[in-house]
Amino acid sequence: MGMLSSSVSITRYMVKGKFKSALVKTVMEGLKKNTIMEIDNEPIQQTAGWTSFSNPYLPDFENTSCIIGTCFIFSLRIDKKNIPSKIIKKHYTHEVAKRLTESQREHFSKNEKKAIKEKVTNTLSLRVPATPNIYDVLWNYESSFLWFFSNQKKANEELETIFLKSFNLTLIRLFPYTMADLAADLTDQEHDLLSTLSPTSFVG
Repeated sequence: MGMLSSSVSITRYMVKGKFKSALVKTVMEGLKKNTIMEIDNEPIQQTAGWTSFSNPYLPDFENTSCIIGTCFIFSLRIDKKNIPSKIIKKHYTHEVAKRLTESQREHFSKNEKKAIKEKVTNTLSLRVPATPNIYDVLWNYESSFLWFFSNQKKANEELETIFLKSFNLTLIRLFPYTMADLAADLTDQEHDLLSTLSPTSFVG
């Protein structure tokens, strides 16, 4: 989901850590090293990486600016190949029958069946184009806040993982508990009390 959409979902983060120097250079190097790779002609079912906000289908951090004022703006792209399980089962069944006939055997072991299924899945992955999913990122470096335009669990987990890998900085997801813990200037006793709290159910 993009920040320019008519409706958006946003997850807010605090960025823990700072670069010692060369801010722009360090960020650009992290984006370039972890740019999304194309998997349409690869036996890979899913990949994730950074792409440019202005042209997410042709990522180019060499010739595209991702800086607006004190903010970096770019996107996380997650490409996934969706192969229906029935298609895999169909091709797997044909492949098993073919190999049994060729080898004149009555059955295969569990490991042999697993290997055949993996081969069938990889072969199908070469034929199926990946579906791209794009999630925009707005990072205000000076305030150490980052807005991620998605609430999807897997997308958020992917963001947190690749952000740490790219910049060696940790993302702390902000919700009432973490905001109180980080920003409320609590005493030790209040921190202990906060850790014992649990959500209240309003459903009877």
